[in-house]
Amino acid sequence: MRIVIVGAGKLGYSIAELLSNEQYDVVVVDQDEVRLEAAKNTLDVLTILANGASPITMNDPDVRGADILIAVTASDEVNMVACILAKKHGIQHTVARIRDMQFMSEAKEYLKKNFDIDLMLNPELITALEINRILMMPAALNVEDFAGGKVRLFETKVKRDSCLADICFKDLDMPASILAGMIFRDHRMIIPHGDDCLKPDDNAYFIGDPKGIESFSANFVQRDARKLQRALIIGAGRTGRFLAPMLDKQGVKVKVIEKDHERCRLAAEHLADGIVICGDGTDIDLLMEEGVNEADVVICLTEDDKLNLMLALLAKHMGAKKTIVRVARSEYVDLMEKVGVDIVLSARLLSASEVLAFARRGGVVSVSLLEGARAEVVEVIVSQDSAVTGRPLKEVQLPRECLVCAYVRKEEAYVPNGDSVLQAGDRAVLFTDTRYSQKVMKYFKGREEA
Repeated sequence: MRIVIVGAGKLGYSIAELLSNEQYDVVVVDQDEVRLEAAKNTLDVLTILANGASPITMNDPDVRGADILIAVTASDEVNMVACILAKKHGIQHTVARIRDMQFMSEAKEYLKKNFDIDLMLNPELITALEINRILMMPAALNVEDFAGGKVRLFETKVKRDSCLADICFKDLDMPASILAGMIFRDHRMIIPHGDDCLKPDDNAYFIGDPKGIESFSANFVQRDARKLQRALIIGAGRTGRFLAPMLDKQGVKVKVIEKDHERCRLAAEHLADGIVICGDGTDIDLLMEEGVNEADVVICLTEDDKLNLMLALLAKHMGAKKTIVRVARSEYVDLMEKVGVDIVLSARLLSASEVLAFARRGGVVSVSLLEGARAEVVEVIVSQDSAVTGRPLKEVQLPRECLVCAYVRKEEAYVPNGDSVLQAGDRAVLFTDTRYSQKVMKYFKGREEA
């Protein structure tokens, strides 16, 4: 499958890297020679120096015969034009990055219908939704819903005083509707078995019934923790302006600090009870005046990754209970977590995971990248003639790097065991090592799709 990516910026590069690692035939188009050179020298992709929104470019033989075009330049208009031209030149599927908040809130369906866009990406909205989901579960580092909300993934950090640490899973009294799906320990992925146990500082992933997950997650909440009441957001860019109204509507007392007057005005327009303060988030006196030490969470959303790290560490030093940082460069995630930031989210990886699911298609509903894209959780619709259909899972001999952790049949969610039999049309949710994802997916697709 050939995929054309228009725009070799940070997001375009991340998507190209993921897709080329999956052995797709990737073509990257950009007018910036320096950006193209970076992609050409580090990725297994073909690069074309050209205007991605030009009919001449669309007639290029390396572009014209593509299966998917993904337009992720910094201009919404260029992305929309590229998608329109792609469809007119025989490219069947298109993806566009749309950053304008008004487009996404008021004209999303119109754009899809009239501009031939199959998937619209807004990294800032995706990030805001992810932060909001995480904040609604006090112990969560990550929360994802699958199969229309019938299955929930919950990631948490195992504390040193956790009552569940150092107890074998076979001896843990876990609800039947929940499965321990994966552990990340010292940058190593572990699919847990009965004799395995949680260790302090593990990143543990549990999956199952949302109500059961919500109840079970209380085991990881610190005794002095309380429901989210106060949130301080530093940075009123697009992500901040999406997130602040979400929290405001859920009864959270929101304060936003931003030094740009126009951004302050835009943020204030959408808040009913929240407060927007025009000031410098690095001003220690201002942070103290606005009660950073009383904040349940400080969310750093400036456009500077290094500044976000400094602000998070400063807030933590001043008494903030939890810190969340949004980063552009996914390679900073591990570093920030090591030095004390509670939750670090890469907007690029969140967006790239949506593109990855779209590119795989063939029954793949969604893909969530975990641990800096070293692992993933995939929701897939089981095909009629797939290798797993109609056979007990223990007989299928799935790769060791894969675990089927839930499936949904006729609107009912189940946690499988070795005797479980998947049927055509089931929605299966599985963990897998990203390096083996292509191999794993062949077991769930039909012969024609594979």
